[in-house]
Amino acid sequence: MLKLLFAGSPAIAVPALLSLAALEREGICSVAGVLTNPDSAKGRSGKQEPTPVGAAAARFGIPSGVILKPARLDAAARDAAAAAGADMLVTFAYGHIFGPKFLALFPRGGINIHPSLLPKYRGPTPVQAAIRAGDGETGVSIQYLAPEMDAGDILVQEIIPLSGRETAETLSEQAADKGAHMLAALIRRFASGEPVMARPQTGAARYCALIAREDGLIDWAQSAVAIDRQIRAFTPWPLSWTWHGETELTVLEGAPCTVETAPNMAAPNLAMPGTVLGVDRERGILIQTGSGVFAAGRLQYRARKALHWKDFLNGAKDFLGSRLGKY
Repeated sequence: MLKLLFAGSPAIAVPALLSLAALEREGICSVAGVLTNPDSAKGRSGKQEPTPVGAAAARFGIPSGVILKPARLDAAARDAAAAAGADMLVTFAYGHIFGPKFLALFPRGGINIHPSLLPKYRGPTPVQAAIRAGDGETGVSIQYLAPEMDAGDILVQEIIPLSGRETAETLSEQAADKGAHMLAALIRRFASGEPVMARPQTGAARYCALIAREDGLIDWAQSAVAIDRQIRAFTPWPLSWTWHGETELTVLEGAPCTVETAPNMAAPNLAMPGTVLGVDRERGILIQTGSGVFAAGRLQYRARKALHWKDFLNGAKDFLGSRLGKY
């Protein structure tokens, strides 16, 4: 039976782990161990909690002795992984680079699930990158692990069409489900001894970077389309925010707004970017951008509740006519 070590940490990787657990119940493979990030403090209490993958592994019967949570992939981590006796490493959003010594532990090598159409968006934030670019499609790739990040040969790749209204949260859920189904089918082929062909990545590679909280600051000089893409790409983290006077304001939902999409809106004026122009009864609070008008539908002052725009205006003094941002 094919023995696997699964490496992953965030919620996007949980369906893939559960698909392997289902294959184990069928006798197709066994999950020899799970490798995930260490527990970390959560919430106001600061209680130490496992990663979503660590929690799922414990909940679905992976013995605690083979849930590995090293802070670094050092010699001790390699020894613990070797003790699991896995034939193959399967990874999805683990967050660490596997060196040659670690990969040498697995006679059948390692494979990685990546939520993009490689070589597009190699790196840690491919879901957000696809949304911010306004792509019409993205996808999921399963590749062999290679020394260069996300550069391994492609085993299987499937497309996810994009509607243009996805958030990072909803698109991650789609990619997680698709990746889990793709992984299960691929592991069945490996376990059966069926030859599995891989192809080199073709075309120019594009890269995406880590996202920091300060990246969520809205630049109202950008177009309404670009701001909309940012808000959706940064949901649920780090969210997109601005300033109303000295108060931090998060814009949670909205959409670009035109006379065609919002007949009640007056023709765009020459107000400065960030100026709150008024409201459209159907779309929300109208905000001037560097190109076009953005309609904010749900907003939240820091340390207060998120509100629909109508309820928000009831408690937002002097909001209409103000200018958002700091200048």
